[in-house]
Amino acid sequence: MVRAAPDAAAITAVVLAGGAGSRVGHADKGLVLARGYPLIMHVLMRVAPQVGPVIISANRNLASYEALGHQVVADDLPGYAGPLAGIAAALRVCQSPYLLCVPCDAPRLSLELAARLGKKLVADSATIAAPFAEGRRQAAFCLMRADLGKQLSEFITAGGRKLGAWQDSLGCIEVAFDDQAQSFTNINSLEDLRAFEACSD
Repeated sequence: MVRAAPDAAAITAVVLAGGAGSRVGHADKGLVLARGYPLIMHVLMRVAPQVGPVIISANRNLASYEALGHQVVADDLPGYAGPLAGIAAALRVCQSPYLLCVPCDAPRLSLELAARLGKKLVADSATIAAPFAEGRRQAAFCLMRADLGKQLSEFITAGGRKLGAWQDSLGCIEVAFDDQAQSFTNINSLEDLRAFEACSD
């Protein structure tokens, strides 16, 4: 029997906006304007229809993120500890069976991300799934069971900081997304931002 993907209502999304923005002049990347809107707004408009609740992981300008109408969580670890710290904070408050993680700087985010990852996650009875495109795992875009908080806390306590290494420890499965490779393009520099604003898509 083919097992169905999780319903959207069973998935909480966390948008990771807690980085230091070192490649964009240390600006708060989620709030950088692109086509007249903060970058995170482009992501929210694409991820929200795919899930139930949405959480924003942020470490500064919290009031600006709260004004977007979603729950905001900050890292427990100091010094912009990376995406695992944001995921850990989201897992502590997540009330859904699944958590979908996406970065705040991917304005072309796939509209099929949750469904396609969820279908494979359930079919393989896996713990975590991530897209595979352009020859590599797109680790920052991942769907996981939401009961991983203790395991992640132990990984971080042991010194782990690499998202890919944590995924490997869970037997991460990869889902082909070569047909939508552009949806994982991040805005990592001012040049990337200008290129996005110059495109019509």
